[in-house]
Amino acid sequence: MIFLSHNYKDKPVIEQVALKLSAIYGQQNVFYDSWSIQPGDGIIDKMEEGLTNCKFFFFFVSVNSLQSNMVKMEWQNAIFKAAQNSIKFIPIRMDSCNMPFLLTQNLYIDLFSNGLDVAIRQIVDVINGTNTYHTPASTFHNLVAVKQRVGNKIHIECVAKYYLEPISEFAFCTQSNPDLIQAKIVSDAYEITSVQKAAKFENGYVTNILFRGVSRGTLPNFPVVAEFSHTNGESFDIEIVLHKTTHERYDPIPIEIYTTDFILIYKLRPWVIFSSKTLSFAVGRNAPLPRCRPRVWL
Repeated sequence: MIFLSHNYKDKPVIEQVALKLSAIYGQQNVFYDSWSIQPGDGIIDKMEEGLTNCKFFFFFVSVNSLQSNMVKMEWQNAIFKAAQNSIKFIPIRMDSCNMPFLLTQNLYIDLFSNGLDVAIRQIVDVINGTNTYHTPASTFHNLVAVKQRVGNKIHIECVAKYYLEPISEFAFCTQSNPDLIQAKIVSDAYEITSVQKAAKFENGYVTNILFRGVSRGTLPNFPVVAEFSHTNGESFDIEIVLHKTTHERYDPIPIEIYTTDFILIYKLRPWVIFSSKTLSFAVGRNAPLPRCRPRVWL
C-alpha cells in the first residue's frame, strides 16, 4: 500500500500524484482519501487500516500540512513505524517551509524546487526500488557568456563558474559586417585577434566570426570581458559564442542575457563543427550539445 499523507488545501497537486500512481500500481494500492475514504466510513478507522497495510508513506510537507493536527497524527505514527523498519517513510517538500526536526535526517523529494514531473518520477523510483538519480537532461557547462547591452555597445563576460579553463580563446558570431564591428578585450591588456567572414554552416547558415582571446586562463571571479560596438552606431548582435577547447575545435557555450530588469538564461543549443583550415561550420539549433569534431571541406 502507498499512503499519501497531505492536507486538503494541497489537493490540486497531490491529486496529480495520486492519479499517476493509481495508473501504475492500481487505485486499490494507493491510499488517497478522495477514493480510500467514502461516505459513512470511519475516518480514523480507515487511516489506521491504511497505515497498517502501508509499505511506502509519502508525507507531503507544506505550511498547510504542518498546521494540520490530523496530518500530524498520520506522519508521527508513520515515523514510529519507520523506526521499527515496518514501512519506508519519504518526505516530499511542497513549498518553502522548514522541515520538522524529526524529518531532518531523512533525504526528501524536493517537488518545490524540481517540479511535479521530477517528483513523480522519483516517487516511482522509490517504490520500484531503483536509484532516484537520473542524468540531467541539460549538458554541464563550466563556461557561460553573460551578454549585456550598454547604450550602443555589447559587453560579453565569458565566465568560468566552477574551475579554471586553461584556454581563453573565444569566437563571437554576428550577422553584421565584421569590418564595421569594433571588438576588443577590456579585461586584459593583451589580446589575440582574428576574423573570419562568411563562415558557412552545414545547413546553409552563414555568419561572420570575430575571434578574441587572452593568454591567461579563465578563472571564477576573473572572466574574460569583450566589448563590441558598431562604427556607424547601427544595431547589431552577437548571436553565438564559442570556446576553443582544442587546437582545432570550438564548442558553443550558453548565453545569459542580462538587462537592468532581469537575467534571462538563453541556452542557445547549437552544435558546431568546423575546421581551423577552412572554418566551415555546421549548426543545429535546439539540439543537445555534443562534442564538436573538426571537419574539413574540400
